[in-house]
Amino acid sequence: MADPNGDWTPPISQSQATIATLNDAFRHALHTPGHNRVVMTAGVADLIGDTSLFRGFQRRAELLRTVRDYDAFGSDFDPYGERDFGRFEFAGESLYWKIDYYDRDLAYGSPDPADPALTTRVLTILLTHEY
Repeated sequence: MADPNGDWTPPISQSQATIATLNDAFRHALHTPGHNRVVMTAGVADLIGDTSLFRGFQRRAELLRTVRDYDAFGSDFDPYGERDFGRFEFAGESLYWKIDYYDRDLAYGSPDPADPALTTRVLTILLTHEY
């Protein structure tokens, strides 16, 4: 199967498809993540500035919209079809976002990322040089 860039991508399992759907739903509801979490590194926090100031608040909202609307998935950034990683430009910097899967207590990895009752998703936004 070819992705939109013409690269070959392997077929994905039902579990991977479910994970991709859950990841997309999470990204599209970053403002109401439920038990999931959104975090950013200190470098990204410095990039957007003090969110107590209106300007910083606007930049944070713009950053979250960029992650929410991300759709540049392909074999380079999504080899397993789970839609859990992306790279983008923001405010003149290169950034990544990454979703990791933990158990509900955030103590261990999730036993089954396809089961939202067992999984807390954590989306981290970071500068590429912080990876």
